[in-house]
Amino acid sequence: MPASPSTARAINDRLALRLMQDQGPLTAGQLKQLTGLSRPTVADLVERLAAAGLIEVVGEAGEQRRGPNARLYGIVTGRAHLAALDVRTEGVAVLVSDLVGRVLAEASVPIGGDMGTGPAVEQAVTVVERALKESGADRLHTVGIGAPGLIDPASGELRDSSGLPAWHRRLVAVLQERLPEARVTVENETNLAALAEQREGAASDRDTFVLLWLGHGTGAAVVLDGALRRGASGGTGEIGFLPVPGTTGLPSATDCEGGFHSLAGSAAVVALAREHGFGPAREPVPGEPEAAGLVRAAVAQADASGGAADSTSGRFLDALADRLAIGAASVVAVLDPGCVVLGGEVGQAGGEALATRVADRLRRMAPLPTQVRPSLLGGAAVLRGALLTARESAQEELFGGR
Repeated sequence: MPASPSTARAINDRLALRLMQDQGPLTAGQLKQLTGLSRPTVADLVERLAAAGLIEVVGEAGEQRRGPNARLYGIVTGRAHLAALDVRTEGVAVLVSDLVGRVLAEASVPIGGDMGTGPAVEQAVTVVERALKESGADRLHTVGIGAPGLIDPASGELRDSSGLPAWHRRLVAVLQERLPEARVTVENETNLAALAEQREGAASDRDTFVLLWLGHGTGAAVVLDGALRRGASGGTGEIGFLPVPGTTGLPSATDCEGGFHSLAGSAAVVALAREHGFGPAREPVPGEPEAAGLVRAAVAQADASGGAADSTSGRFLDALADRLAIGAASVVAVLDPGCVVLGGEVGQAGGEALATRVADRLRRMAPLPTQVRPSLLGGAAVLRGALLTARESAQEELFGGR
């Protein structure tokens, strides 16, 4: 059935807004060219969106052009403000942006493991409020949170998980109480990292891939045919619990020790470096996790030695690649994703040197052709993914009725 006039207008409005989101301010002529709509239809569209407070004139196209046809129209970026949070076991990072995702303020705060639930939540909420104040915004429209653990697919809430701080779950509820006008959503951190790598990072040309998260813990995110897969209980990618050879035991339903986590978690990476006589990075990067610093230093040293396999750094990287290939091969054998991204701080620090080593081992272990790529975003991917989801959620609401 042909679309009704109101439906057609809504479709055209959303198309124009998406084009301005992706390409920045556009003239009416550019909108006509990109949408294929007639000049009168574009003129009506521009007038309608401006009257709704969604777009405004932000300049003119070219110094030699003047008049109505040269006006550049852009999204009213201050129509809504967003916050993104990366909630780790050891602290919180936050950024506040405008409606198109331009970052206005950033902040972070460490939270010690011995801090009680109440003080930890208060510290986390305070850093969000501080960032909001520094951004100059009055209030937040949407807050996107990335956190470790399982997200209940039915309720969208963070589930109780052993080994994770109790303040994580409490934080979501308190943020909603303190920011009553904001929509607060939470997603697994690895899933958000995969979204960011797909939109802005190492998997931007892939609609099917697996992100292997290598940070304080381990995880995996599965994207098949462009869609993020969460599983029946929200647990797709809990690769830390994967039983693997090379550990001293088996994982349990409440403890991933003995699983892949014991081979590839940050503590395991640090211990592996020590076993191979590889010490701390001589020039540590402020705020960089120790495991990532060791891997980064090993790559630099291996490069300096011409990639000699018998060097201390080379042996450490080879041993780490042996471990990572075990988890990657299991994923590849089941999903055949064609591409594995080594994510998190460790994956980014390892770069092509570590990715190439893992790819070499995968070719020997699995019959399915698989590219292995290093993360381009590293630990920042969680915050970027949280911002992307917050932006999409806010725009869906604000643009949805157009």
